[in-house]
Amino acid sequence: MTRFGGRHYSDAMSVRAIRIDAADNVAVVVADVETGGRVRLDDGSELTAAQPVPRGNKVALAAIAAGGPVIRYGEEIGAATTDIAVGDHVHTHNLGGRK
Repeated sequence: MTRFGGRHYSDAMSVRAIRIDAADNVAVVVADVETGGRVRLDDGSELTAAQPVPRGNKVALAAIAAGGPVIRYGEEIGAATTDIAVGDHVHTHNLGGRK
């Protein structure tokens, strides 16, 4: 068992993530995920978290180059301020608005 964010998870457990639109390159996790934790989408696909992702935050489903669009709800919600790898936590530290 691993403790993360005040919750205990089995190392074999995967955490569900919600992808709203097929075009989305990020999904929202429904529970805290630790580095190396598995994230499962409703279509059955899985990825590995590259860093901790708090509940309710976004995880990258695809690599996003710096300056590239971050897509959620099938819409661009901002641009990557740095290169983002699959499994990275996507939040204000690497996501900005378009200029």
